[in-house]
This record gives sequence, structure tokens and C-alpha cells, in this order.
Amino acid sequence: MAYIDLGVDEQALPGIQGLLTYRPETATPLMALAETLLRGPSSLTRGERELIAAHVSALNECDFCRDSHAAAAAAQLPDGMTLVEQVRADPSSAPVSARLRALLHIAEAVRRDGRAVTEPLIAEARSAGATDLEIHDTVLIAAAFAMFNRYVDGLGTRTPDDPQAYELGAQRITAVGYTAGRAPDAATDRPG
Repeated sequence: MAYIDLGVDEQALPGIQGLLTYRPETATPLMALAETLLRGPSSLTRGERELIAAHVSALNECDFCRDSHAAAAAAQLPDGMTLVEQVRADPSSAPVSARLRALLHIAEAVRRDGRAVTEPLIAEARSAGATDLEIHDTVLIAAAFAMFNRYVDGLGTRTPDDPQAYELGAQRITAVGYTAGRAPDAATDRPG
């Protein structure tokens, strides 16, 4: 049960969903940010960006966000959940491109402290083929998900135990995105 009365059924609206319903005036810009970062035009695939969000969320120990974005990444990556689990276990040895590995290292640094991003990390990413825009977006995804994670966990929202809830949310995200004009009704169709 959330720490505050959200005025919603937390079984139907777990994680960030209840928070978005509680405060729709903040939900709109938060969801627009998620839509832009995770689904907008980019040379990073949607699956890669969801993987960065899931990785940061896992490091922050935000179960809801980790599982919802892992499912969204898996739905959009050729190797699905197998690759997500390999990155979760050890991003340094996971079968991802050198570019994505370097961007994951940057995301890890941002998650610890923005000042932990160093010139050598940026140089590593550039030498692996990352563009300035990809570096920018990785930093912003990591920073935004540190915020989303703290929002969800800081108010003690409910985390579903059923992996199928996350898979259904991932299907909806893949089909319609984060800003679809409808009331949330699945366990994970919002970032967090």
C-alpha cells in the first residue's frame, strides 16, 4: 500500500500508474518525457533505450521500473528477455555492441552521480561509435529514470508479482506508447 492515499485501486494501478492518476497535472509532462526519451526519433533503438532504463532501474533496486522496462526492452529486442537477463547479470560480458556497452557504463555512472561521468567514459563511448546525441540521450534517460525510480519507491507504491502483468504492459507500450490518451488499466503501461 502506498504511503499516501492515492484514491485508486492499487491492485489495478500499481507502481507509477496510481501516482500518475493521483496527480494528472504532473503525469502529462512526465509521460511526454518518457515518450520522447524511449520512443522518439533516435539512432538508438527503442529496445536499447528501454534496456538502459531497465538497467538503471535495476541498479536503483526499483523492482516495478526494472521489471516493466525489462519487459518493454525484451518485447523490442531481437534476443528478448534472454539479452535483458544477460545485461542484468553482467553488462560487461553481455552480447551487446561495444557502443551499447559503453553507453550502459555511462548510464551506470549517471545513476551513481552525474559527476561520475568522466572524459574517459565519453571517449570510450565515442571510440565505440556512439554519437554525441546518443551520449546525451543516455545521460538523460539515466537521470530521468533515477527520478522515476525515486518517485515510485519514495511513495511506497505496489509492485505486481506476476511477470505476465509486465508483459501485457510492454505489449501496450510497444503498440501505443506512453502518452496514449486513455486511462491506465494494466500493471505496467507507464514508466517508473
